[in-house]
Amino acid sequence: MPGEVLSQNEIDALLSALSTGEMDADQLKKEESEKKVKVYDFKRALRFSKDQIRSLTRIHENFARLLTTYFSAQLRTYVQISVTSTDQIPYEEFIRSIPKMTILNVYEVPPLEGRILMEVNPNIAYAMMDRMMGGRGTSFNKVENLTEIETKIMSNAFEKAFENLKEAWSNVFDIEPVYTDFEVNPQFLQMVSPNETVVVISLSTTIGEASGMINICIPHVVLEPIIPKLSVRYWMQADNKNREPAEIHRITSNIHNAEISVVTELGQSDISVQDFLNLDVGDCIELNKPINQPLVIKIGDIPKFTAQPGKVNKKMAVQIMEIVKGGENENE
Repeated sequence: MPGEVLSQNEIDALLSALSTGEMDADQLKKEESEKKVKVYDFKRALRFSKDQIRSLTRIHENFARLLTTYFSAQLRTYVQISVTSTDQIPYEEFIRSIPKMTILNVYEVPPLEGRILMEVNPNIAYAMMDRMMGGRGTSFNKVENLTEIETKIMSNAFEKAFENLKEAWSNVFDIEPVYTDFEVNPQFLQMVSPNETVVVISLSTTIGEASGMINICIPHVVLEPIIPKLSVRYWMQADNKNREPAEIHRITSNIHNAEISVVTELGQSDISVQDFLNLDVGDCIELNKPINQPLVIKIGDIPKFTAQPGKVNKKMAVQIMEIVKGGENENE
């Protein structure tokens, strides 16, 4: 590995310091010979690469957009959800970082093993519930005294909302989210060991005038079987996978059987609104195309051929004369 290149000014300053005694050459040699040690905390093991963290962020940015659309339709009010951070921390640290009493939704994501957690700040949860019950979306916090009806309303809302995770993950892995538990006290929820590494995706959420955070906690053991699929290289290769012959045949057959519109344009004309309103049966409209010029055949809205009019078996027809060259769709 090449050493650092010094500028001439830096070299002059270094020589000056050595000559004046401000720096000791022997001390510099001693420091250089010492091994440089990087501190590593085994309680805070980094088990995901930066590339994999970026992939998880990208997946949940899509999930945040889907949640924004879903809650906007359900609550009929202003909703904005976006990813603010994606971190890997010990599970114990995540539990300490959230409120002592909060809204905890637990999900399974088969075929992956294990459970994932969605923690919703009570301010957000109560604003949602108030809107669903016909209120203005006022936020208040009485999470310790949730009634059975309030618990059912909240759990139903978050159960249906989390179904969007399946679509967000569809480009990487097919999962089937299943809502399994509702809890308000993090101390009663022990999903993995305290030192287990988890990924925490924090979503900044605004619903009406209420704002707060939604945190999605995914243990490493859940993602371990599909970690290779979280790399950018896998995403790029996935787009170039060879299709099965039967699938290619089915797609080709469907394309061949697809119907498209073919229109022969006889000409165009511009008239005033007054003339248009005065049109009557038997009136003639002069077109801008002389009869000795070829007609244009359009496939959809795209000019593809020139043709001349005629008859076939006593029916009006056109005979293709040339293919129209140029244009971005020339080879289609």
